[in-house]
Amino acid sequence: MKRSSKEALKGEGGREINKASVASITSSAKSAEQNLERLYKTIRNSAKNERGKKLRLEKASAKRERQKLRLKLREKLGEEKIPKEKPRTIESTREFDITVIEDDDQEVQHDEANDEMSTYFNDEIPPKILITTSPYAKVNTFKFCYELQKCIPNADIFTRKGIPLKKVVKQAKSKEYTDLIVVHEDRKIPNGIVLCHLPDGPTAFFKINSLTFTKNLKKKGESTVHYPEIVLNNFNTRLGHTIARMFACLFPQKPMYSGRRVVTFHNQRDYIFFRHHRYEFKREGEKAALLELGPRFTLRLKWLQKGTFDTRYGEYEWVLKRHEMESSRRRFFL
Repeated sequence: MKRSSKEALKGEGGREINKASVASITSSAKSAEQNLERLYKTIRNSAKNERGKKLRLEKASAKRERQKLRLKLREKLGEEKIPKEKPRTIESTREFDITVIEDDDQEVQHDEANDEMSTYFNDEIPPKILITTSPYAKVNTFKFCYELQKCIPNADIFTRKGIPLKKVVKQAKSKEYTDLIVVHEDRKIPNGIVLCHLPDGPTAFFKINSLTFTKNLKKKGESTVHYPEIVLNNFNTRLGHTIARMFACLFPQKPMYSGRRVVTFHNQRDYIFFRHHRYEFKREGEKAALLELGPRFTLRLKWLQKGTFDTRYGEYEWVLKRHEMESSRRRFFL
């Protein structure tokens, strides 16, 4: 016989069971099961962590023992027979690149002696730099231009307004400027630099990252009018040499050592770090301290073009295609 709904909801003692109480019982059972699962997981993870700790401790102790043995052998036999181990880094495991330049590469020396920048390196023309901005630039972009003018001697700032860049290049050529720097902005913040060597190029575009103005540095000094020393570090390929030579063309060849100013372009994993320092000697005369003068920023090369700026008909020597060219972390282009 079929039971009525009221009879079905009665328990053994004849008491009626509410639907809410049934739901609460089932939910409590589910929560208990979930708590048990979490407990089992924590037990497993704790066991894994303990095993991992043991392995790490064993590796560290084995490494210390190897170091002690090498020190003893080095003391007995000398450092020449047992040299120090080189650390394994991304730079040291860099992929092979045909364009990496050797010191005595005659072909590269011949090309550089006859390229567009040879007049500067032959000391025929002193550098004269024109700095301008994208059309109708905002305050931060002009601040960055003045910071660059502080670093680069013989640099003039030109308020561009709405003049096309090709006309700016022609005007710069007519006034015998040797290089043109155009600072681009996005959302009122500088985000790119076009560097054009005049009169025949080449032209490069860099993305700006991690820009810090001088006033935001913790310990900073005042820049002077002395010509700075230039440090171009770790530009090893043909492309890297071209970029380094473009940076070198911005500064006079004969630095004033009395000012103790240093401008550094350090390439690491295709990111170019710009720093501006003044070094100060300690009383002993053996050590030196660095005082940052600012600004501080990082550049990333996006493309290199032959000749002066021409996006329509210009010939691109190199373009960064991220998804195709950055397939490996150990592949670098500069």
